[in-house]
Amino acid sequence: MQNKNVLAHGLALVTIIIWGTTFVATKLLLEYFSAVEILFMRFVLGYAALALASVPERIRQKKQPVRSVRQEIYFAAAGLTGVTFYFLLENIALTYSTASNVGIIVAIAPIFAALFASLFLEGEKISVRFLLGFVVAVSGIALVSLNGNFLLKLNPLGDVLAALAALVWAAYSVLQKKIQAFGYSVIVLTRKTFFYGLLFMIPAIAIMGFHPDMQAFSDPKVILPFIYLGLGASAVCFATWNFALHVLGAMKTSAYIYLVPFVDILFASWILKEKITWVAIAGTILILSGLYLSERRSRKTRSEVYAGVQTASAESGNTADLETLPDQE
Repeated sequence: MQNKNVLAHGLALVTIIIWGTTFVATKLLLEYFSAVEILFMRFVLGYAALALASVPERIRQKKQPVRSVRQEIYFAAAGLTGVTFYFLLENIALTYSTASNVGIIVAIAPIFAALFASLFLEGEKISVRFLLGFVVAVSGIALVSLNGNFLLKLNPLGDVLAALAALVWAAYSVLQKKIQAFGYSVIVLTRKTFFYGLLFMIPAIAIMGFHPDMQAFSDPKVILPFIYLGLGASAVCFATWNFALHVLGAMKTSAYIYLVPFVDILFASWILKEKITWVAIAGTILILSGLYLSERRSRKTRSEVYAGVQTASAESGNTADLETLPDQE
């Protein structure tokens, strides 16, 4: 179980690093397509990849999970929140507000996820350590996002949309945790989520317009970023994120979102040659400190929980509950 937790933490970190670098690929593609065209086409590519990847599993699996209307409602809600609403709200917010504002506001998603998880998921409660980590991390996010520019301009409409994006992403994280109890593999449940996300995106593209120049795909400068966004940032990263949610829970996994502004500014400095100030460095230290506080649980708490479940499992003869415990230090 300890190795599984380490893997989940590693995948959550890699996922955030990739998601934090997607702005470069998106910026390149915005020269050829609109934001909604990029969004729809990248998820179509991601869905196709997941559909192909799930074929061998469906062939090997003799007994398919039983479908129900309740399950489909959960999948539809996950697709609506995590794919359609989140990305549309974030993209539209960027048209009304600054990237710094949006980056800071969206990073409050972990606290929303913690609130939802404590209300709707068993075994996930908000601790004082998590709240302290949240305050420290958000302080660092503000410094990194502003990067020495202490003038934070308020843009009510854009900032409200960014807050709504954080809210729906937190809802998505909790929904995915619920969905994982249905017995589907990570690839299959991610594919089904993408399907509903694309389905709900159709009315949006009908309103905003969808007229991509398909001849642009003859240019490697278009193909490579789309592969990165569609296969890497969408298909692979959503699957790895869902795996981390399954192992670590919505609260601990969502805390990795704190790192997104740090990754953004790091790659902006490397690729776009943007200057990193001492303020951003101080903010990075705060972000990492906040993440450490949010992720770390006391040795006493883990030991007590583990001992309690061991006793209960021994009495009932059920050892499955032991697999859901955090790794022991």
